Amino acid sequence: MDIINSISITEWIVLGVGILAIIPYFIIFNLKKRLKEFEKAHIALQTFISGKTLDELLEKYLKEVENTEGQIKNHNLRLEKVEGKLRKSVDCAELVRFNAFENMGGDLSFALALLNQEGDGVVISSINGREESRVYAKPITSSQSSYHLSDEEKQVVKKAQDTLRI
Repeated sequence: MDIINSISITEWIVLGVGILAIIPYFIIFNLKKRLKEFEKAHIALQTFISGKTLDELLEKYLKEVENTEGQIKNHNLRLEKVEGKLRKSVDCAELVRFNAFENMGGDLSFALALLNQEGDGVVISSINGREESRVYAKPITSSQSSYHLSDEEKQVVKKAQDTLRI
């Protein structure tokens, strides 16, 4: 007890401040230890089995996405051209056979409609008789012709229109 009584108040304050000065060192040491553990976990999280980091993989995938977007644009341009050509090409062919003359058998005459999706094309008709055959071609625009169409030609154009609408 003599030692406690022999220490002055100033010495007690210096001793207390010394102890309080040591405490931050323990706190700093503990924080450094936890930071190292965090860095190890962060590196482990960012590094995959392949050895590449998350940043490298993200950059690689972003480039792939950009390339894919460019390819999609090119494909869309090509597709638009192909669709335009397809609308203009013959999409439907319909045939109606008939007897042009009463004394003929076998439905040797015919009307053939060749139309695209817009209803444009041609009607080809063949009238077969005993002595001769004649072939006629009439242009069709929007399923109509500027030339007179026979009943069979009208029938085959309507049949082709119905096929296009399906």
